[in-house]
Amino acid sequence: MAEVHVLGIRHHGPGSARSVAEALAAIRPDAVLVEGPPELDEVVPLLGDPEMLPPVAGLIYAVDQPRLAAFYPVAAFSPEWIAIRWALSVGALVRSIDLPATHTFGLRMAADRAASPAGEGSPEDDGDPVAEAVEAPAEPYRPDAIAMLANAAGYSDAERWWEDAIEHRNAGPVGRFAAIADAIAEIRAVDERPDDHPDVVENTRREAAMRRIIRAVVKEGHERIVVVCGAYHAPALVPAAFPPASADNKVLAALPKAKVAVTWVPWTSDRLSLRSGYGAGVAAPGWYQHLFAHWSEQDPAFDVATTWLVRVARALRKEDLDASTASVVEASRMANALAAVRGRPSPGLAELDDAAQSVLCDGSPLPLELVHSELTVGRELGNVPDSAPTVPLAEDIAAQQRKLRLKASAMEEVVAVDLRKPNQLARSVLLHRLALLGVDWGTPGDTGRTTGTFKEAWTLRWRPELAVAIVEASRYGTTVASAAASCVSERAGQATDLAELSGLLASCLLADLPEGIAGVMAVLAERTALQQDIPDLLDTVAPLARTCRYGNVRGVDVSEVRKILDATVVRACVGLATACAGLDDEAALAMRRSIDSAQHGLSLLPDLPLDDWHRALAAVAESDRLHGSVAGRATRLLLDAGQVERDEVADRLSRRLSTATPAPQAAAWLDGLLSGDAVLLIHDPRLLLIVDRWLAGVQDDAFDDVLPLLRRTFSAFSRAERREIGEQVSHAGDVPRAPGPALDLAAAGPALRTMARYLGWEEIA
Repeated sequence: MAEVHVLGIRHHGPGSARSVAEALAAIRPDAVLVEGPPELDEVVPLLGDPEMLPPVAGLIYAVDQPRLAAFYPVAAFSPEWIAIRWALSVGALVRSIDLPATHTFGLRMAADRAASPAGEGSPEDDGDPVAEAVEAPAEPYRPDAIAMLANAAGYSDAERWWEDAIEHRNAGPVGRFAAIADAIAEIRAVDERPDDHPDVVENTRREAAMRRIIRAVVKEGHERIVVVCGAYHAPALVPAAFPPASADNKVLAALPKAKVAVTWVPWTSDRLSLRSGYGAGVAAPGWYQHLFAHWSEQDPAFDVATTWLVRVARALRKEDLDASTASVVEASRMANALAAVRGRPSPGLAELDDAAQSVLCDGSPLPLELVHSELTVGRELGNVPDSAPTVPLAEDIAAQQRKLRLKASAMEEVVAVDLRKPNQLARSVLLHRLALLGVDWGTPGDTGRTTGTFKEAWTLRWRPELAVAIVEASRYGTTVASAAASCVSERAGQATDLAELSGLLASCLLADLPEGIAGVMAVLAERTALQQDIPDLLDTVAPLARTCRYGNVRGVDVSEVRKILDATVVRACVGLATACAGLDDEAALAMRRSIDSAQHGLSLLPDLPLDDWHRALAAVAESDRLHGSVAGRATRLLLDAGQVERDEVADRLSRRLSTATPAPQAAAWLDGLLSGDAVLLIHDPRLLLIVDRWLAGVQDDAFDDVLPLLRRTFSAFSRAERREIGEQVSHAGDVPRAPGPALDLAAAGPALRTMARYLGWEEIA
C-alpha cells in the first residue's frame, strides 16, 4: 500500500518551505507531486539548471490567443521550489498536479464567447496583452486559509503565526502538516457557498484533477508519495477522503480544450507582493527571503534581527541619512525587548520596523518608506537559462539586448541616448521598434533643456508581463525588424483617422523601418486625398512635420512625406474658415487645439511657406460671426507671427469686450487671445486696462458664467505673472491712456439739439 503524505503549504511562505524541506528529508519519497498545471512537467526539469535563478515563473499561454496567459511564480523561499529542486537532486519522480491549463483556457474562451456577441469582445479583438495576462489568474480568488488561522490566533502576519505555532511545535514535520490539514478541514466544513458558486465549481474541478493524477502515480507503483499543495486543498487530497474515481471522472468529462504552450520567464520580487495585485502574493518578499536565508544558513552567528537592521542602516546611509553602528546595536536590543513584551519568541518584521523607526529614524516613518521597496519588497530579477523554450522573436530581442549592452532589470533605469553615435542610435531603434510591437520596456522621457533632435532619454524597467507581449507580437515575425514592419502595416490598414496614420509614420521613422514607412505612406496619401474633415487635417500636420524634421536629422529621404505635408496644409487652409463656423463651446475648444497643433508643427520647419496659413488665420480672426475662442486664438497666432500690430489687436479686444457683446462670448475671445502666457497683458498696459474695465463692468447675472472661463485662463499663468498683473491692476490709474481725438462741439451741435428734443430738454434745444 502506497504512503501518500499531503503537505498543505502557504504559497511563497518561508516557514512552509522550511517545513517541506524537513518533511522531505524525513520521508525520502520516490515521487513528489507539486500543485501546478500538468503542462509544466515539460519544463520542470529546467529548475535544476544552475543558470535558473529565482524568482522565476512558469508561463502558460494559449497558442491561438497568446494574451490569454497565466503565470506560476516561484521564489527561493517558495515551498514548491524547494520540493521540485529536492526531487530533481535525488532523482525522484516530480510531477505537477492540477486542472490542465488546456481546460482552464478552454473554459475561459467558452465563457468569453457566451458573454459577448459572435466575433465581438473576444480576447483577440481588443485589450492590452499585458492586462489580459494579469486578469487571467491561475486560480479563482479564495481566502488565504493559513492567514485565516493566523488572524483567529491574533496574528497580523501569517508567517509569524506559522513560525510560532508550527515551527516551534514538538511534533515532527509530518505531524505539523497533519495538524494543518485538520484545521483547514474545519474551515472548509463551515463554508456556506452553494455548490454552483463559480469558485466552488472551479475548486471542485481542480481537486478532481489532482486526485486523478495521485491515483495514476499510485497505480504506477510508487511507494512513498509526497503531495505539496496549497493548504486549502490538503483535506481533499488525503486518500482516505477520496470520492469514487467515477465521480471525479464525471466532473472532468467533456471539458473544452485549447492548445497551449509553456516556458519559464524571469520574475521580480515586487510582483510577488500583495500590492502588485498578485492573488497569492505576500506582504514582504524581501523580508521572507531574509528569513529563509537565516533558516538555511543554520549558523548561530546569523542573527536574523541584527543582520536585518544592518541592511536597513546600509540602505539609509545610501539615502544620505545617519545610521551609525551603535544605533544598530541599540535598535537590535529594542527589537528583542519588544518581542519579549509582545510574547514573541523572536523579533518579527513589526518589531524590527518599530525599533528601526524609533532608533535609526528618530521616530519618523518617512525614512523607512524610502528603503521599503529595496528591503521589505526587494528588487531581485530572476534568470532563465537559454535552454528554456521560447519564440524566435524573444531570442532575437535577447540577442540584441546583449549586443547593445541593454540589460533587463526590475529597477527603473534612465538611459540617455546620443543619436550621433551608431551604437546608441541602434539602442533607440530597438526601443522604438519594441514600442510599436506593444513591448513597452522603455518609456520616452524628458531630455532636459536641450531643444535639439540628437538626444533621447528612456526610462527602462523590465516587467514579467512583457513576456506575454513578446509572445503576442511573435505572430508578426521572427525578428524585431520584420515583426515591427508587419505590425505597422496591419495598424495602418486599421487606422481610423489621419492623425493616427501620421503618428505611425513618425514612429516608423524613429524605428528605422523603411518598409513600414512605405506602407503607411501609401495609406496616408490615399486617406489624405479623400479627407474632408478639417480638424483631422490640422492634427495631421504636426506628426508629418516631425517626420520631416527627424528625417533630415537621420538622413532618411522624406521628400514624399513633404509632398503630403504641403498638400495637407493647403487643403486645411482652404477649409479652415468654413470649418470654424457654427461651433459650440466644446467643438470650438477642439478646433482650437487642432489649430495649435498645426501651428506647432509648422513652426518645426523654418523653410515651409506660411502665407496660405496666415491668410486662413486672418479670415478666422477678422470674422465677428465665429466662436470667440477660435477667433481670439487666431488673432494671437497672427500677433506672435508679426502679421498684425498691437494697436489692431487692442482695437479688436476693445470691440470684442464692448457691452454689445454677451459676456460669455467676450470671455471666450479673451481666453483664446491670452491662452498660454501673460506676456500681452504684462507688456501692454492698454490691453490690461481694457480687460480690467470690461471685467469691472460685467453684470452680476453674467459674472457667474464668465468666472469659470476667466479663472481657467488666468490659472494657466505662472505665479510670478499673476502677481505682476495684480500689481499693475492696483495702479490702474497710473496706466497711460491712448490720446483721443479733440471734441468739436460746434460740429456736434445739431446732433446735441436733436437728442435734447427727444429727451424733452427744450431749453437746451
